[in-house]
Amino acid sequence: MTDRASLFAPDRNCWRIARSEHVAAIIDAADYFRFARAAMLDAKQQILLIGWDFDARIEVEAEEGDEGPARIGDFLAWLVDRTPGLDIHLLRWDVGALKTLGHVATILSLLRWLRRRSLHLRLDSHHPTGGSHHQKLIVIDDCLAFCGGIDMTANRWDTREHRDNDPRRVQPDGKPAKPWHDAAWAVDGATAAALGDLGRERWKHSGGGPLKIPAGAAACWPRGLPIDFTDTDIAISRSIPTIGDEPPVREIEDLYRDQILAAKRHLYIESQYFASRKIAQWIGQRLDEDDPPEIVIINPVTAEGWLQEIAMDGARARLFRALKAKDRYDRLRLYHPLTQDGAPIYVHAKILIADDRILRIGSSNVNNRSMRLDTECDLSIDAATDAQCERITVIRNELLAEHLGVDGDAIATRVAENGSLIATIEAVRGSGKTLQPYALPELTEEEKLLVDNELLDPEGPEEMFEPMTKRGLLRGLSFHRRQAR
Repeated sequence: MTDRASLFAPDRNCWRIARSEHVAAIIDAADYFRFARAAMLDAKQQILLIGWDFDARIEVEAEEGDEGPARIGDFLAWLVDRTPGLDIHLLRWDVGALKTLGHVATILSLLRWLRRRSLHLRLDSHHPTGGSHHQKLIVIDDCLAFCGGIDMTANRWDTREHRDNDPRRVQPDGKPAKPWHDAAWAVDGATAAALGDLGRERWKHSGGGPLKIPAGAAACWPRGLPIDFTDTDIAISRSIPTIGDEPPVREIEDLYRDQILAAKRHLYIESQYFASRKIAQWIGQRLDEDDPPEIVIINPVTAEGWLQEIAMDGARARLFRALKAKDRYDRLRLYHPLTQDGAPIYVHAKILIADDRILRIGSSNVNNRSMRLDTECDLSIDAATDAQCERITVIRNELLAEHLGVDGDAIATRVAENGSLIATIEAVRGSGKTLQPYALPELTEEEKLLVDNELLDPEGPEEMFEPMTKRGLLRGLSFHRRQAR
């Protein structure tokens, strides 16, 4: 049994601490889609579907014997027809919705939904200019909830094997989709009810009316979903930007700081980006220590889209170069996962694991906008028992095993022998499915200017219109190479 104080502090680095009888960390969207669909079949009163994106055309695999259409848009319409008294509320980011409105299948789904009074759709415009609604939640009868980095949309489905040319990994139009790595939580009990409160509040802020709170539901854990933790306290942390007279919420930023500074031996991070000046500053603070923890970061080879590539990949290069100048004990590494045939696996998961103590999964990326410009929601566990510590270690080892194409026990054995994540990765990685070390690129002067002024990744709505003379990706950081002592 651990005897240290919890890292969580409500009203500072988290909104609430709530308890769940059952908790599962779901890795990759094949399992997420399947179990979310199975859970929705048991809904009786209310489903909240809240996300950055939603595509009615995607097909979601059913558990054996389950009823209902495969396409998610048709499935939701069928579900309310089959279940009298069930209301489904779908809330998605308004700007992101524009790209799917041109799809015929989406238009047909909307027309079918308009004929059903129990299906409610809203587009969330309650965000600053340049910001987005980025939380990803499914809450069912306040009894079960999913929260993490996975949207019910195209190009998310994949298995933990990330097989090359997997015929099931396709876009709605039948074209192949690229390998994709993601993660989310499933939680029940008071945590699910708290996420229901969060979802209903977000619906209200978007301009919708108040939603009823579901009456108490019976046990609703999806059959077949393995349980990682029982009787566990979960911290719910948010990012909410300044909007009008509403005060900002920066729990996610504060939690990153506290979790990075608390790590003693290992800090393992998966993120779509590595572009946050503040997170780099806290990592740099750790690297300045005489015995810093190992810090392993898993990123995609490159960000999606040319604007993202310039802004996020350029910031990653600038920050990582500065951090390596401080890394006198070689404790910092950044890797990209590759398939068996060497194709890049797109990392969309947002995971932080500190030692065997902290496990965090959510929607926030390691970039500026996730701290202060977009709305985000992360859930974290601070292990309170030896069993929880052991399970967090297993989940971390299984993630490394997934990326390196080996068995989790092989990773566990190596780490037990050498005590090092970096030494284990370097010993195991090779050809085939593996982790490839990050190679620092050379940026053009134009790219440096764009990145250093954070034009595409501002630290908050107030910076969107701030003079460039007050900006600077490396401001506040003193990154100078130091001699090992």
